[in-house]
Amino acid sequence: MEPLLQIKTIPLKYELKVQKAELRYTRSKSQVLVNNDNGGLEINSKPIKLYIDTYDARNSVTPTTMESVRQAAASGLRAASEATATYTEEAALLLDPNVSNPLDQIFRQRAQLPTGEFGLTFLPTTGPDLEWSAPDLNIKYQMDKLTFDIRAAKGDFEFIPGSVEISITQMPDVEIEYIGKPMYVPPSAANFFDHTPIDVLA
Repeated sequence: MEPLLQIKTIPLKYELKVQKAELRYTRSKSQVLVNNDNGGLEINSKPIKLYIDTYDARNSVTPTTMESVRQAAASGLRAASEATATYTEEAALLLDPNVSNPLDQIFRQRAQLPTGEFGLTFLPTTGPDLEWSAPDLNIKYQMDKLTFDIRAAKGDFEFIPGSVEISITQMPDVEIEYIGKPMYVPPSAANFFDHTPIDVLA
């Protein structure tokens, strides 16, 4: 007995796309900042200073008006003191009863020649007053300064997760095909379709 049915099974077809997970590292640029500070040479020089004061020396040769008045006043004061002392001594001689002739003694004292040591005086009598300040020299040198500032970047990490895509290209199915001969009801009708055609004569 021949089989009457032919059964075909159509399987399921799909496409599977898998995207792997990925860790990406992005490097950033590092920066180097250079700063240059210029140095320099600084020299401070203070030369010697000489101070000459010739006021006293000039006054000893040619005194000023004020100095002349001062010297004249001092001389007048000394002369008055000496005259006072002399007159006091003479008055004492005049009042002394033991002196027989005081006027003759007073005249002899006034007429006698001066005694003592005499010397030469050189002008000016004093020299100039000298003052001076020592010199000073300061040298300051500063070298150039070069500084570096390094800014290193750490970079960035980026995580890309994986993915799975499923695409169904063909759905599963079952095809059933009847491959047997036709079945007639009643079965005697099958003889009617299996007969040989009759030729028709014209």
